Amino acid sequence: MAAAAPHTPLSIDTLRRARAGTRFGCRIEYFGSIDSTSSEARRLAAAGAGEGTVVIAEAQTSGRGRLGRSWASPPLRNLYLSIVLRPQIAVAEAAPLTLVAGLAVVEAVSDWAPQAAIKWPNDIVIDGRKVAGILTEMDADEDRVRCVILGIGVNLNAVPEDFPEELRDKATSLRAATGQPIDRTAFAERLLVCVDARYTLFLAQGFAAIRPLWEQRSCLTGRAVQIDGAGQRCTGVVSGISDDGSLLLRDAAGDETRLVAGDVTVVGGYVKREDG
Repeated sequence: MAAAAPHTPLSIDTLRRARAGTRFGCRIEYFGSIDSTSSEARRLAAAGAGEGTVVIAEAQTSGRGRLGRSWASPPLRNLYLSIVLRPQIAVAEAAPLTLVAGLAVVEAVSDWAPQAAIKWPNDIVIDGRKVAGILTEMDADEDRVRCVILGIGVNLNAVPEDFPEELRDKATSLRAATGQPIDRTAFAERLLVCVDARYTLFLAQGFAAIRPLWEQRSCLTGRAVQIDGAGQRCTGVVSGISDDGSLLLRDAAGDETRLVAGDVTVVGGYVKREDG
């Protein structure tokens, strides 16, 4: 494979100008390298940072994903971004925020790769390979949300050698999918526009307004899957998601189960469906 094209830093001033006066991006904290954008966003939130504060880094030394997994964060390749959210909602209403963010991310990615899809609960995939991931971390009182840290990682210009060997057949990048280098500043701006729009819709109308849009982008509905979590394994065919964001799984007997978490494996892989 040819060597990666030269990588340059984000044009952070361009991004700040584009997002000036908006909810997401009115304050952008930018780092060459940091432990984790989500860790920094949490520190800023604890110090009183307002909703929409964005943290972006060119590299992370301790980037993290769901279930405590690490997130490969090579410098000047991809987008590592976290946002401080302060929704005025009850704790019980906050669970779907990961799915709200997933819809926003897949819409941004689809501007470059229309075949991108959401893999419940928090991955964006292209032809079955992960291109982006989302991690939400909440700080709350007994029944009200104080803040949510929304972490987003998108593989933009990474090449296979940028991923750990064990992930090279599972991960991809927008550059790999399109065959063209990606303007990271333009992508970051588009992503913040999409997050702003879908978060605004969620606050105004609840997850019920997001659900059909999310369903249209799902790569799992109608597929046979295996789901592992909490020491248990479930199998069945995905019938969709519920109004609280749970995955609906129908087993061989026709019984439907709601799952709130778990690792999903598509049985037989991502073979193109007749209706796909």
